[in-house]
Amino acid sequence: MWQLEGVDVKALTRSIAAASMAGIFALAGISGAAADVAAPAVKKVALTPEQKAAFEAAKATFQAARTARHSAVASAKNTVATAKSARDAAIAAATTKDARVAARTTFKSVIATAKAAVPAKPVKPVRP
Repeated sequence: MWQLEGVDVKALTRSIAAASMAGIFALAGISGAAADVAAPAVKKVALTPEQKAAFEAAKATFQAARTARHSAVASAKNTVATAKSARDAAIAAATTKDARVAARTTFKSVIATAKAAVPAKPVKPVRP
């Protein structure tokens, strides 16, 4: 490494890195020994045939619910796009302020209906 007015830059970099790490451990309240402790291993237990069948059924139900939600979201997106173009056309063709407000109100109700048609996100089954 090159020298800078009698100082070894490589050694200086190492000492700065060591001091930084010591400061980080001190701030976090972690000693070097505590940082090396491994988490206990979790043993997998074989499922009984009843548990396995129930879990497989729960997975199939989850997949079906997720597919239904995805199709409902896609349908809602199409509905919103159609309503948006209809709203824009109605606003452009409106001659009064009341007509524009009615177009916006109709659009908002279509959006609310589309949101209500989307089912809640399904909960992923947990292996027993």
